[in-house]
Amino acid sequence: MKNQTKYVLAAAALSTMLAGCVTPGGAYGSQDPYAQPNPNARTQKGAAIGAVAGVVAGLLSGSDATERRQRALVGAGVGGLAGAAIGNYQDRQERALREQMAGTGVGVVRQGDNITLNMPDNITFGFDSSSLQPQFYPVLDNLARTLSEYNQTIIEVAGHTDSVGSDAYNQTLSVRRADAVGNYLMSRGLMRDRFIVTGAGESRPIASNDTEAGRAQNRRVELTLVPIRY
Repeated sequence: MKNQTKYVLAAAALSTMLAGCVTPGGAYGSQDPYAQPNPNARTQKGAAIGAVAGVVAGLLSGSDATERRQRALVGAGVGGLAGAAIGNYQDRQERALREQMAGTGVGVVRQGDNITLNMPDNITFGFDSSSLQPQFYPVLDNLARTLSEYNQTIIEVAGHTDSVGSDAYNQTLSVRRADAVGNYLMSRGLMRDRFIVTGAGESRPIASNDTEAGRAQNRRVELTLVPIRY
């Protein structure tokens, strides 16, 4: 759990930094997602991008929630991993995912023992929508088969948005999109107890929100696969 705790503590510290970068009441005074932003607030919102980019995506729910899920899964007979077996297991899963996701638009990133799948919203959802696009179903179907084969992981599904719109609106949209991906995967037979579904709204940008290209990168759903440890 040492690496996991390290990532969580780092994420918590950076979340505090981000909170200090946002003006009270958010950068927008309206719930309208198309409201024009306050230019000064937008600059403040993007100030901590460089720091956030180095932190593992996922583990937003904190170490306690992850540990509770791990204990429950081990108790349910899923089994856990220890020592060198963790790295070997994730190496095999990473290779399988990279082969499967090639050409789909889904990115695969390995940080330590965790694997994160980055699903941009342009291939998963329509504009300002939380309904999965039908053409993305086959990608999720293939993913579900791999996650079923490699079942000794917790699956954290986290939604993220750009900064267009109010903080509250973006938070709600990020949760709805994470729910849509998580529920679809569960409907394909994956064990519900493996999932932690959460939304980060606009709080974790990976690019500048000052350009359309940057905003497009920030609109995403991430799946982080965390090994179940003894």
